[in-house]
Amino acid sequence: MKLKKLAAAFTAATMCFAIMTACGDSDNSSETDSTEATESEAEVEEKEEVNMEIRDISSWELVQEMTIGWNLGNTMDATGNSTLDAETSWQSDKTSEAMIELLADTGFNVFRVPVSWGEHMDEDYNVDEEWMARVHEIVDYGIDNGMFVILNTHHEEWYFPTEENKEQDIEQLTALWSQIAEEFKGYDEHLIFEGLNEPRCRETAIEWTGGDDESRAIVAEYAEAFYNTVRNSGGNNAKRHLMLTGYAASSSRNCLEEVWLPEDDDKVIVSVHAYLPYSLALDTAGTSEWDENNTSEIDNLFINLDELFLQNEIPVIIGEFGTVNKDNLEDRIACAEYYVSKGTEYGVPMVWWDNNAVVGSGENFGLMDRSIVPEWRFQELVDALIESAPKV
Repeated sequence: MKLKKLAAAFTAATMCFAIMTACGDSDNSSETDSTEATESEAEVEEKEEVNMEIRDISSWELVQEMTIGWNLGNTMDATGNSTLDAETSWQSDKTSEAMIELLADTGFNVFRVPVSWGEHMDEDYNVDEEWMARVHEIVDYGIDNGMFVILNTHHEEWYFPTEENKEQDIEQLTALWSQIAEEFKGYDEHLIFEGLNEPRCRETAIEWTGGDDESRAIVAEYAEAFYNTVRNSGGNNAKRHLMLTGYAASSSRNCLEEVWLPEDDDKVIVSVHAYLPYSLALDTAGTSEWDENNTSEIDNLFINLDELFLQNEIPVIIGEFGTVNKDNLEDRIACAEYYVSKGTEYGVPMVWWDNNAVVGSGENFGLMDRSIVPEWRFQELVDALIESAPKV
């Protein structure tokens, strides 16, 4: 990937030289022809397909190579804006490769890229080319820095798991993942697809309570449609590692029991979100104190994951976790040390939710200052995450 960037830079320099030469010569037809040829070469270079060799390993083996991860939250997942400006509509910083270099240099090797696609699709479900290109650029930041990159569909307000909506939802989901799979079909095992984020019946009584039999079953159908679309899309996608999500990505046992999994495919991973213990981690009106004698929520989560998946060598990634900032750094550190150490014990990689929010009364999970020269805001907390994570 680095070589490709250098080649593009060389081509651009060649174009500039040709144009400058033409400006000083009244008979510039040959230089113009040369410039047009160079521009054509640049277009070919830009459209050149990536064709990496992908290792034929199981997802169980893959996750053993992961340390700890970080989410690019409130960025490409922002909604309410159908242009490229969506990237900075929920927070002010455009994503830079320097940010991902900081991640890698610190010891993170999982980079989750949440992306909301719905407002960047036309009525025929075609994804805007500029939006796809920007997502591609950010994915490459991770790949070029040796990261495992998780690419998903995030705040998709067009799917709603009921019988009434199911058919159209699956049609759009299939169209979307067909395009994403085609775009990245040449990437190796470092790029992981996550079909759905937190599929649920939004703004209903069952939104965050585990759904019901119907909604959980329909979410399973969504997962199967995603799986079949990607697996049959060609290129390296036959061996692509895929993350499959249950209702709301919930950590409750009734939702975990109904996560759809294919038979005889060892390249799938269960996706779970778990902000635990809830009162400390996510409830802004809850406690700000870590109680080392009350770890039952975390302990029970891993007991369930072990019984349902891990004992059968079905890997799990906790794709979102974290604790909001309540001016309680020591308590957040203590929670991170216990939670991530438990994940390490069970072989479950964990990915911190960073929404670039630090102050105020909301869900402030920000760890990284994403300014021109990125740096960590809470270095001691970051150190605790790295030290508690697996060493690979």
